[in-house]
Order: sequence, then structure tokens, then C-alpha cells
Amino acid sequence: MPGFLVHVGATVLCSHAGQATPTVPNPRVTVSGQPTVLMTAPYVVAGCTFPPPPAANGPCVTAQWLSGTTRVLSNGQPLLVQSSQAICAPTGTPLIITVTQTRVSAT
Repeated sequence: MPGFLVHVGATVLCSHAGQATPTVPNPRVTVSGQPTVLMTAPYVVAGCTFPPPPAANGPCVTAQWLSGTTRVLSNGQPLLVQSSQAICAPTGTPLIITVTQTRVSAT
């Protein structure tokens, strides 16, 4: 999936407007002066508005990426791009990459 590389300063939200941040940045590759993020790095979510049980199964706490680059790797691992897909736990909803740098793209 082609797209712009995701860096630690990118705006990533859960489906309920919670702010998601990477737990492990990738300092080997930088874009716009900031480290990129590997697909294997889990994200933590803060500020999710989805109600907890018994009303629902929220809030989103963590997220794991399911897709990343296929041709461009760092340390042998795929990088995240704007078209990457993730799933949040425990809700099973996706993360949404709303803003990232627009100078470097990869497939």
C-alpha cells in the first residue's frame, strides 16, 4: 500500500477521537526531522470517549498495526504509511491517521 510515511508527530486517532501515540519510535529513519514508526510498534490510546462496560466495550487502550510498507523496510521491518490499517483493543475499531508529513512516500 503506497502512502506518506508516518512519523511520531503524526496525528493518529481512534474512531472515538482518542489520541494514539507510538510506544517505540524508529530513529534509524527520520522524515521532517522526526523518527518514523515501524509496523511492529504498538500504539497507546488516551482520551477515548467510548463508554466502558456495561454500556459498551470501551475505551480504546492499545492498538496494533496490521499493514505497512511492502518494499521499503527499516531494520528488516515494514514502516507505517498513511494507508496502513490498525485495530484497537478491546473495542476492535480502527485507528485513523489524520495528519502526517507529505514529503516522503513509500510502498
